Amino acid sequence: MIRKPLKKAKTLKAAQKQRRKLSIRKNVNGSAERPRLSITRSNKHIAVQVIDDTANKTLFSVQTYGKNAVKAACNVEGAKLVGAKLAEELGSKNIKNAVFDRNGMRYHGVVAAVVDSARENGIQI
Repeated sequence: MIRKPLKKAKTLKAAQKQRRKLSIRKNVNGSAERPRLSITRSNKHIAVQVIDDTANKTLFSVQTYGKNAVKAACNVEGAKLVGAKLAEELGSKNIKNAVFDRNGMRYHGVVAAVVDSARENGIQI
């Protein structure tokens, strides 16, 4: 089930990102055995949510801000730390497989580093 945008995008770039995001989400679904890893990146922070779409529930999240934050910057080295923490949390919940939702962003740089680090630490994506 895909959630439709609530309002019209203000810029062409925002509309293009919204279209990419929805086209990815129509093919990627998470379950309890194989949750969806949704990444969000800004200029300062990285956040990854682990989502069970069948129950419409976020299992947990790993980010570079907040109480239980990974103390890292939004660069490739920080992304590797976030990916390692993500793999550790998934392992503690006995989850070995996941699907990746790049959330409309290119699979490059920080986004790719998070996934590669999680793969290196034993998670099949």
